[in-house]
Amino acid sequence: MSNQMQPISQDEAFVFNFPLWKNLSKDVRAMAIEFDQNSVKDLVATYYRIQGDRIALAAQARELKSDDSPYQLTQYLSDQLHHMESSLISPLKTFAQSYKVGKWALSQYGIGPVITAGLISHIDISKAHTAGSVWRYAGMDPTVIWERGQKRPWNADLKVLTWKIGQSFMKFSGRDECFYGKLYRSDKDRRVEMNENGAFAERAKSILSAKKFKDNATRRKLEQGYLSDAQIDAQARRFAAKIFLSHFHTVWYEDYHTQLQGTPVRAPRPYAIEHGGHSHIIEIPNYVQAVAGQTEGYIVNEE
Repeated sequence: MSNQMQPISQDEAFVFNFPLWKNLSKDVRAMAIEFDQNSVKDLVATYYRIQGDRIALAAQARELKSDDSPYQLTQYLSDQLHHMESSLISPLKTFAQSYKVGKWALSQYGIGPVITAGLISHIDISKAHTAGSVWRYAGMDPTVIWERGQKRPWNADLKVLTWKIGQSFMKFSGRDECFYGKLYRSDKDRRVEMNENGAFAERAKSILSAKKFKDNATRRKLEQGYLSDAQIDAQARRFAAKIFLSHFHTVWYEDYHTQLQGTPVRAPRPYAIEHGGHSHIIEIPNYVQAVAGQTEGYIVNEE
């Protein structure tokens, strides 16, 4: 009998059990680690890198399986990355809940620990005096232009987080519990009506002159003086995300400066956004509970 190791079949490899990965979440939760904003910033970036690799491997496994090719090892690797990804949620949640603004954010349906921790780690509330400064730092100020060769005038990671926030509100817009999802939906309905009435004709013309489009549905829509459905949807998602960020800033600003000065401090109210033909303030959901430290809400983990 040969002493050489025999090759392992795909099916045999697939049933191997490595408890390290399954126990990872429990082991990470047991770690007594105090995080700061810099370390959490790296953890959030790591979470999304792992998530991206996990999704890519899962897609590869599905493609291999549909081609009747051995897919089990690729699927196995995706599963293990999912364990690693999930293990980071608990420490990020603990970090987020150590801030009053984190507890408030987690009480909002559609906002989970990773996004909350990411916002806290990227925003310096001691320098962010208005919600507008947060919008600019997140790349949400349309008046800011990034010229070739210049330093990027916003934080790329924060901009991605803001995009994810808008996506989440869109995804959960059908849920009654999702306050900002309902804002997204109402704003989209308003914009659709305006678009149909030709209110964005000049905007469509400006977009056509600024960008080169292939001969596709978007270009044809713009040439007719209308924004595309995708552009309208993106505007509504940005609107909901901006309102959420303005509320996030207010809760954090007032908590931070109240603790700093020892007396109640009110934040500037810059989030009176043009909506439906007039400017008005959208009140912060769960704000009273957040101030009282009694926030309990819907926590939806990012996936």
